[in-house]
Amino acid sequence: MGKKRVIEKTGDAEKKGAAEAVSGAVSKKATQGGHGRVEAGRVYIKSSYNNTMITVTDEKGGVVAWASAGSLGFAGPKKATPFAASKVTSAIVEKITKTGPHVVDIYISGIGPGRDSAVRSIASSGFDILSINDVTPIPHNGPRPRKARRV
Repeated sequence: MGKKRVIEKTGDAEKKGAAEAVSGAVSKKATQGGHGRVEAGRVYIKSSYNNTMITVTDEKGGVVAWASAGSLGFAGPKKATPFAASKVTSAIVEKITKTGPHVVDIYISGIGPGRDSAVRSIASSGFDILSINDVTPIPHNGPRPRKARRV
């Protein structure tokens, strides 16, 4: 545990320290807050065999909204269904109707069953889609694969 060390400031140094702390807190508060209006952004869809996750960011990469099938209450194998993916998309659309973005680039990752359903739901909900990119990682003869599963 050890002893507690207390540093005592005197006079002007104490006032400067307090003023710096207050100004630092104010500037931090101003930068944190809400995102405001976002015109253009990116939608990342991660579709695995177990879940579907959608994240909406602005152009710099700051997260505006996110949702997953598990966060909406789907459990077990129901999380990986196209129906769950469309519900995740509708939840995201509700979150970002006021703040935007309305012009989006879509990045799809994974090979789960919900990927096509999520893209169709985004397209039908009124977004202007600039591009759709598949960023699923593909091994170029990387490490040795796992042994075959015997049932």
